[in-house]
Amino acid sequence: MMSFVLGGLLGALLVYAFYWRAQHAAARLEEEKQVLMEERQIVLDYMHTMVDAVGERLPREELFQRIVHAAILSTGALSACIFEKDADDMMRGAAVEGLFPPHRPIADTHKMKLGSRAKFIEQVLKSESFPVGEGVVGRVAATGRGELVAQAAADPRIVKHEDEALVVRSVIAAPITVRKRLIGVLCVCNASDGLPFTETDYSLVEALAEQAGLAVHNADFLALQVDKQRLDLDLALASDVQQMLLPRTMPVVPGLDIDARYLAAQKVSGDLYDVFKLGFDRVGVAVADVSGKGVSASLLMAICRTTLRQIAPMHTSPARVLAELNRSLAGDMREGMYITMAYAVVDAGKNQVTVARAGHELTLLSRRDPHTGSYLSEYVGSEGMPVGLVDPELFDSVIEDRTLGFAPGSTLVLYTDGLTEAPNEQEQEFGGARLADALRAGHTGSAREVNDAILAAVQRFSGTVGLRDDYTLLTVKRT
Repeated sequence: MMSFVLGGLLGALLVYAFYWRAQHAAARLEEEKQVLMEERQIVLDYMHTMVDAVGERLPREELFQRIVHAAILSTGALSACIFEKDADDMMRGAAVEGLFPPHRPIADTHKMKLGSRAKFIEQVLKSESFPVGEGVVGRVAATGRGELVAQAAADPRIVKHEDEALVVRSVIAAPITVRKRLIGVLCVCNASDGLPFTETDYSLVEALAEQAGLAVHNADFLALQVDKQRLDLDLALASDVQQMLLPRTMPVVPGLDIDARYLAAQKVSGDLYDVFKLGFDRVGVAVADVSGKGVSASLLMAICRTTLRQIAPMHTSPARVLAELNRSLAGDMREGMYITMAYAVVDAGKNQVTVARAGHELTLLSRRDPHTGSYLSEYVGSEGMPVGLVDPELFDSVIEDRTLGFAPGSTLVLYTDGLTEAPNEQEQEFGGARLADALRAGHTGSAREVNDAILAAVQRFSGTVGLRDDYTLLTVKRT
């Protein structure tokens, strides 16, 4: 009987032991679950904070400041700092909150006691820099792996500060990366409860650093998109202004047929052409190419066109016009920028054309050979240097006029190098000889038909390569 009772008691004890163990395990699991849920909520709250920061389009420095603030709230640390890596592989404090211990000993502690301690520490952290690999932060930056230093007093890499408020007891450092590229290191120091940081704290900081990297990436991407939209708008406005400056219709001059073609490789172009009357039967025609592309080239083109229109009616000589244009623009042009230009005055009453060239492509002229009666295409040679490239004295000494006959049936072609340098699939250029051949073949047509023939020849030559540069084509036909 006694053995039966003892057996029952032993069985009850065993059942209770199993029950207690199960209850204890369940409680532990519940506690771990609760910790994980809290950690998950912390990360979610942190993510929401980062999303809000990105949505506000904060500058990177303010975004980093928002990150360290959120890191302190999330981890319960007394201080936090983000060390950013610069292009020279040096680390510097980019954002700090709390009394975060500087990476190196403070040289002048007296200054810290005179003013705001927190402000002084922030200035020290943002002014000092150290190489990747130095200290805990430098090691994390070098390896790309986070570190937990639970007992910092025993780690020789930790600086021992005299100020009690700057003593490092425990620290966690985690890399902030964007697509495997290191941006910086998020570092938290000393838990507010005085206990060492744990592996749970470490995994939390790693998660926060990962979210910080995503926030930085999204902020940078959003900033690029905004900048691109602003640039696209600026380019669209510049393109509209540029198109307004080009002649919408050709002036009506008895005995002359004029046609122009213009194509910008980008939204705005450095090419310029203009046609304007200088009298009843005289017209000025100009084609120019500004060095470079983009907004700066288009603005210089607009200034050039306005100045040309002011100067041209004052002089009968194209060379004198270009000399005055160079004198007007040279002082205002940025170093490295210049303008090549061909300018001609066509006089239908005198059946002649006068051409001057400021470093531009040679003007092409087709006219009847008085000896054979056939039409020849020839390049009009004349000396000159680009506008804005040299001082007025040297420019004036080189520029010259060339006056030639321009009887009915003659054709004058001005163009930019976007046509003659058009490549084919073998990287050969269209060249001046092919341009002369195209004019010779189509010279009997109107100015429009001549331009159509030239562009068709360029297109056949380039094939699928197409034109890579701006081009302008201006043709004057003596009818």
